[in-house]
Amino acid sequence: MAELLDLDAEVLHSYLSEVTAWIHELAADLPPGRILDLGSGTGTGTFALLQRFEGTDVIAVDVSKELLDHLRDKARVLGLADRVRTVQADLDAAWPAIDAVDLVWASSSLHHMADPDRVLTEVFAALHPGGLLAVIEMDSFPRFLPDDLGSGRPGLEARCHAVLAEERAAELPYLGSDWGSRLSQAGFTIEAERPFVIELTPPLPVSAGRYAQASLRRIRSSLDGRMSADDLAMLDTLIDSDGPDGLLRRDDLTVRTTRTVWVARRP
Repeated sequence: MAELLDLDAEVLHSYLSEVTAWIHELAADLPPGRILDLGSGTGTGTFALLQRFEGTDVIAVDVSKELLDHLRDKARVLGLADRVRTVQADLDAAWPAIDAVDLVWASSSLHHMADPDRVLTEVFAALHPGGLLAVIEMDSFPRFLPDDLGSGRPGLEARCHAVLAEERAAELPYLGSDWGSRLSQAGFTIEAERPFVIELTPPLPVSAGRYAQASLRRIRSSLDGRMSADDLAMLDTLIDSDGPDGLLRRDDLTVRTTRTVWVARRP
């Protein structure tokens, strides 16, 4: 997971820069002194926000000790250790003891919560009046493959995502939720809602192939017994082959996804 999150940040750096620049504009009337990164992972949001908001500190909260250790190591390498505090916490169990903040960043984290409405109430209480909450959610997991791989398996990735959608509907019932409505119910005032359509086309950097490989490898185990043997064999070739059909050597990969950002203010 750490590798996948780091590659997501590297490959989608332009999108991150655009999002944080937009939030910087929206926060111009109340520049944040302290930011909370909710479900920080390896620090994709943490480091993008530290770069955008000079002089700001970030509290990075995540349930995973391993990911937080990875984040702290990166902060030391980047010379940012004095601006980052990590807090390990299971937000489904209890809200951590943290000081009030001016901006909360919740990227692809709220849909993992057992009770996101309760978490949003806690976020509201943690923000200073006038503070902002940025909620970022994806419409689906990124896609990388051409519709026709030229090997008799057209639509392979679409079939993978159809299987995953069934699984996600049961495991992540809040994925694709109406976050604007939930934010309003929690007491926030919606400042803006904006979709960011990401379409990276060839030629792509080498990291894009690694990103595709890590993404498809992560979902591969969920597909056993739920797709045809031919489809699974093709996936294995894409993921593991060192030949021209392998993801690391293909020149026809793209990166396609949409992420929607809601920015809400505590009155």
